[in-house]
Amino acid sequence: MNKAKSVEEYIELHDKWSDVLNELREIILKTELEETVKWGAPTYTINGKNVVGLGAFKHHYGLWFHNGVFLKDEHGLLINAQEGKTRALRQMRFEEGDKINESVILQYLKEAIANQKAGKEIKPERKSGDLSVPSLLQEALNDDALKQAFEGLTPYKQKEYCEYIETAKRDATKQSRLEKITPMILQGIGLNDKYRNC
Repeated sequence: MNKAKSVEEYIELHDKWSDVLNELREIILKTELEETVKWGAPTYTINGKNVVGLGAFKHHYGLWFHNGVFLKDEHGLLINAQEGKTRALRQMRFEEGDKINESVILQYLKEAIANQKAGKEIKPERKSGDLSVPSLLQEALNDDALKQAFEGLTPYKQKEYCEYIETAKRDATKQSRLEKITPMILQGIGLNDKYRNC
């Protein structure tokens, strides 16, 4: 689906939910939040920080509180869509026929705004700096020239190469990938450099 460039366009793209999305939008606009579009969806911010998003899917629509984990959730309306993966984000989902209670939604929005102003947020976790080099690549790095070239790459480029080998399911694919990347490593270029504006 095309990414919307405006809130109106987003709502238009989800015509099944257009009335209720407009209703939620009107409630949000009663607060001090600033309306913008990020990742192709309506996002509402304060001081440049994401507070809540408006979203629609095939069977539901709702609000996405970026740091919803800090909300009291007195009405039990929030869910974690990806238990074990999502740390901060909480969703308030609605389905066809659900009533939208403006005063309750405003209560959640005001609390989310206050939390953001107080600096309550979970920062994304940094992945550990230890690079897991697949055994096939590790073997190839016994070659001094290749090892030196690999160590000269940025950690990000090293990680891309490791993941490229690791994600192959068959040993034959891993081997052909290794053969493909060896000259690239020796030239000091990253796996996806041709797609980047380097």
